[in-house]
Amino acid sequence: MFKKLLKPFDKLEDIIRHRLSKTPILYALIGGIGVVLFWRGVWHLADDFNISSLESFIASIIILLTTGTFVSFFIGEQILISGLKEEKRIDQKTEEDIKYESKRLSELREEIDNIKRSTDEIKKDIAFIKEKLQ
Repeated sequence: MFKKLLKPFDKLEDIIRHRLSKTPILYALIGGIGVVLFWRGVWHLADDFNISSLESFIASIIILLTTGTFVSFFIGEQILISGLKEEKRIDQKTEEDIKYESKRLSELREEIDNIKRSTDEIKKDIAFIKEKLQ
């Protein structure tokens, strides 16, 4: 029943996200306003219940740790992944590292182009075969 209730909102979200993704600055502005209003509401709700700073701090740590969002929120997934891969930060990379990465990106783009060309040729071959079979 709960899924049936949320389904229209899920579809509406998909439509809005799709449209806003075409205008990233507007998307960021609306998202930023939403985030600020959310935290303002949480802040005022805590004030209404006379929750102290220490209680807020402890509750937030418990909530973030139990939901698994503590580290990813404050550090970010990309930093963790780059640390596990032992990648250098951009300010630590040498000119040689940057040139290598740039060259590798160019090679990958070329490989993608080759795959696209091969795919186009296969599509043409399939169309030719279908035409001959008819």
